[in-house]
Amino acid sequence: MNNKELIEKFYTAFQKLDYTAMQSCYAANVVFNDPVFGILQNGEPQAMWEMLCKRATDFSLTFSNIELLDEEYATCNWTATYLFGPRKRKVINNIKAHFRIQNGLITEHTDQFNLYNWSKQALGLSGVLFGWASFFQTRIKRKALGGLWKFMNH
Repeated sequence: MNNKELIEKFYTAFQKLDYTAMQSCYAANVVFNDPVFGILQNGEPQAMWEMLCKRATDFSLTFSNIELLDEEYATCNWTATYLFGPRKRKVINNIKAHFRIQNGLITEHTDQFNLYNWSKQALGLSGVLFGWASFFQTRIKRKALGGLWKFMNH
């Protein structure tokens, strides 16, 4: 499987909420980074995808523009649409993904998106008023990591 096919496999599995297939695209020691969870490693990225897939509500995903930058690095765009939290707020998150692929597996995965735009959609008025502020973004990250660690320990 070439690098483009690997990325297609990852996002096609995500469209189906098939976290096992997503995890199979990752090297065991993969490092993940995004604005919500920060840097994840040591099995945390695999657990994050499992948690997100199991909790997804009214979820859909599209991906496009897979660009192979060289033998190891690639990017693509993807958009996730879902309902978030107890109030079921609709979120449309546009993401730019960056990958490092070695020996047919993803070893580094970084997702870039605007955390303020996400918080406005996901958190409503508090996100609109405070989502730009570092203290509020730190609170979002702590809550996300806490949820992930709780998920991993059960």
